[in-house]
Parts: sequence; C-alpha cells; structure tokens
Amino acid sequence: MACYGKCIETVIKQLDQFKPEKDSPEQFLETVSTSLQTLSPQKQAFILEILSGCLEYQKLLTIVVDAFYLRDGRLCLWADYSLFEVICYLAAFQLEELGLQLFRDIVKSQPVHKVCKFLRFFFNPLNLGSWIKDEWSLVYETAYVRENWIDPLMRWQPEVQELINQLQGPLTNQSPVSKTKAKVTEPKEFNLTAPRPRTIPVPEPVPEVAKTKPVPRSTYQPPKEQHLLEMTKRYNRWKAEELLLRANIEERRCAMSRARGAPPLQDSRKKLRRRFLPQILKTPKLTFYRSNDSAPVKLNTAAILREGALFQRQVEKELQRVDRLVDGAGDFSGFLEWQKKMQAKDQAEQLAAGQCRRLQGKLSHEEAVLARQQVVQEKKQKADRKKAETAELMQQCAERRLQEERSMKELVEQVMETQKNVKVAQTKLLKGRRQTVQEVIEESRELLQRSAEAAREEHRRRFELISQLRALETQPTRRDKLVDLTQIPGYGLEGEMSVVELRERLALLKETQQRKEEEKRDQIIQGKRAKSRELQNTVEQIALCRAAMGRSAALRWEEKKVQSAAQRAPSQDE
Repeated sequence: MACYGKCIETVIKQLDQFKPEKDSPEQFLETVSTSLQTLSPQKQAFILEILSGCLEYQKLLTIVVDAFYLRDGRLCLWADYSLFEVICYLAAFQLEELGLQLFRDIVKSQPVHKVCKFLRFFFNPLNLGSWIKDEWSLVYETAYVRENWIDPLMRWQPEVQELINQLQGPLTNQSPVSKTKAKVTEPKEFNLTAPRPRTIPVPEPVPEVAKTKPVPRSTYQPPKEQHLLEMTKRYNRWKAEELLLRANIEERRCAMSRARGAPPLQDSRKKLRRRFLPQILKTPKLTFYRSNDSAPVKLNTAAILREGALFQRQVEKELQRVDRLVDGAGDFSGFLEWQKKMQAKDQAEQLAAGQCRRLQGKLSHEEAVLARQQVVQEKKQKADRKKAETAELMQQCAERRLQEERSMKELVEQVMETQKNVKVAQTKLLKGRRQTVQEVIEESRELLQRSAEAAREEHRRRFELISQLRALETQPTRRDKLVDLTQIPGYGLEGEMSVVELRERLALLKETQQRKEEEKRDQIIQGKRAKSRELQNTVEQIALCRAAMGRSAALRWEEKKVQSAAQRAPSQDE
C-alpha cells in the first residue's frame, strides 16, 4: 500500500509541474522517465503509464474535476486537483485492468474522506447517465463513449458504492471525543527570591579565524609632538614666572635708599627677600583697564541672549554661595571620611572583578580546549564515514560492472537469435513501411483539403471585412463637436460637475488661499515685534548688570589702592 501511495504521489507531483502552454506531452514524458531511473522498472512503468493516460485524456478528466469543484467539492482545496484527476483516470480507464482489490489499496493510500467524496460524485448514476455522457460525447463519438466508458462504469457502480461505504464506515463509527470540564486555573505565588537555575549553554565550535594584525602602540599613546609642546609650555611658564619674580625683587631693591658707593650687605639682601616675598605673592596679577563705554557695540540676537544667560547664572551662583555661608558650610571632614570609605570599597570591588575575570578566562580556556577536542573527534568520525562511503561506492561500481557484463552477454545472445530471423523481420519491415507510406499519403491529402478550405474561409472573411470598412468610409462623419460648459459629463464618478461650476469653485479656493496667506503674514509680523521687544528688555537688563559690575569693580580697585597706600606709608616711616 505504501508503494502505491508513493507512486501516486510522484504522479501528482509531475502533473502539477506540467504546463500545457509550454510543454509538449512527449518531451515531458521523456524528461520524467530520465528522472525516474533510480526507481525499479515495475514502479517506473506504473508511474509512466498513469502519467501518459492522464495527459492523453486530460480534456475528459478536467470536465469531471471542474464539475466536482463547482457542485460537491466547493470546500476542497485546489491543491488536490491533480489527485482527483489521477483517481478519475484510474476509476474510468484502468479499473478493469487493476481490479477492485488493487484499486482499494490505492484509495486507502490517499486521504480517504477526499477520495470517497469524489468517487461518490463520479459514480452517481444520474451524473454518469446525463451530463458526463453528454460532455464526453462532444470530444469523442457518442457510441464509443457509451460502449467503452459509460456502460463499464455503470456495471462497476454497485461494487464501488459498497467500497465507499466500507471505507467511510470506520470514520463515521468513531466515538466523539467526550468533553471534559476544563480545570479552573489556581493562581500561585511568584517567588522572586528563588529564580530558576541557569542552564549551562553548550559550547559552540570554535571557528578557525585568521590571525589579525596587532594594533600598533601609537594608537593608544599620545603623539610625541604633543608631549614636546606641553614640556615647552611648562618650561616657558616657569621661566616667565622666574623673570617676573626677579624683576619685582630688583624693583624693590632699587627703591631702597642707601649711601652712594656702599655695596649692599648679604644679610640685608636676605631680609629684603623675606620681607618683600609675601608682598610679591599678594600683588595682583591682573591689571584693570578702564573701558571706553561710549564706543558703540553692535550685538546680534544670539550674543544678547548668551550674555543675559551668563549674568543670570552668575547672580544665581552668588546667591547660592551666600545661602551656603548662612547655613554654615565649610566642614569637609565627614565628606573626606566617606570618600576614603568609598575608595576602599571601589578598590575591593575592582579586586573581586579582576578575580572573576581571571576565573572566567580560565573557564573559557578550558571550554576552548574541550571544543578543539570535540572538533578533532568530529573530523575523525567524518573521515571514517568517508572511508565507509568510498568502500560502498567501490562495491556498487563492481556490482554495476558485473551487471553490465551480464547485460552485454544477453544482448549478444539476442543479436545472434535475431540474425537467424532477419528475412522474416525484413518482410515485416517492408509491409510496415508500405502501410506507413499509404497512411502518410492519405494524411497529406486530408491536410491539403483542410488547408484549401481554411484558405477559402480566410478569403471570404477578408472580403466581408473589406466590404464593412468601405461601408463605414462612405458614411458621413461630423467633425465639429458641440460642447456645453454647463452640462455635467455623466461618467458615473463621485463629485462630477460642469466646467462653469469648476471655475467658480477654483475662484473661491483662490480667495480663501489669499485670505489665509494674509493672516499668516500678520501672525509673522506680530511674532517679530514681540521678539524685538523681548530683545530690547534683555539689552536693558544687560546694561544694568554691566553698570553694577563696573561700579563694584571700581569700588574694589579703589579699596585696593587705599590698602596699598596704607601699606606703603608705614614702610616709609620705618
């Protein structure tokens, strides 16, 4: 049964691939026979016989299957079209050769409910005696259809009906599945503290990757030029500071009053350095210049907004500093202790993370070693399989050679036997050739007659067309076309209108569009005016802040000037 099922499946598959518009049946059968060389000769002959019969009687089979899909098979899938064609061919043309038992095995190898439904439709006496007979008679002669196909099918109808009842009996007698009451789901508490254990993943085979070039050290190191520039900057700064310090000291020393020609003592130099060194450190490093506020400065919108935001941030920082001083800020001992604890904790975590990374590296190394061993074992197994396959292939080649030698011996014997009956074969061949020549002559005569009739029919059809064209040319035609602009075309479209109405609607649309553009223009002008007002306000605030900062800077400068004058007075008194 399984053998018949596979054969029928191959036939269905080949029928699905056949396209009558492109493929010819003879070439298609040749390609199928070449693709079925691996099967046994019995299966190959069975498949080719069914396939050739389905292609030969395809018109009759399509009539029955299309009617089945229109009437009883509306719920059937179109993918089973080839299956129904094969079953119809076996039932209509091969039932007497196969026998009922073999036909039953073939039906059982396919989906039973689909095949039984089609067979009940096909072997219905009303269908066989009425429309199937009439449709088939349009393709073949009525007497031939009735004697060779319809009458045998009517004789087989009771037995096939009994077979259908037997096959559908087990399907209908199956007890329905008892409906059990569904259990109500009971909710369970979800324990977050007890997660499921993680499954250890299977190590994947390590791919053999080509060694990459190492990254050059210059990628992670700054360039030498940058290092040299930093060194030169430091050296120049140190040199400038030293020169500034020396200039300040010499200036103070020159200002000292001493006797003419008396060299300064060594102790006096040290005292001067000790006395004036703090004053040098306290001297202001920046020199303030009086800015010319009367000079006009043109600022754009972005500069004004940036400066306003800067002054706002400075005011907020000053207020926050005052609030912190009022609250008593300034004790950093607790913060330093907390910082030390957190640093120690971070160091411990870094050590633990380094230990974890080391352990993970060891584990990955061991997994890589195991993966390499597994790959080596798999390669060994593949090599053993290849050796076994090559040995089997060699054995098959030897057996094939023996079979070919036997077949050659048999062919030689057959040739020897045929040479004895050459004269008989020649006479038969001459008779066959004469018959074929006569048949070809008769067919050529029929073809000539048909071509002559077709030429006459084509000539008559062309004459009629020419007469119709001449009659159309003689009819008068009106070239001018009257157009009513107020009339609706009436094409059946939604929103149809006349040309006049269309023009009025376009005029209204233009007016509304102009009105919207004017409103948008007014909104843009109002927005620009509001923005200019905001910018003027910010400029006024910036001017006030600048004036306040200038006053505070002048006051600080005057205070420093007074302090420096007060410090110079006691030094002169000394």
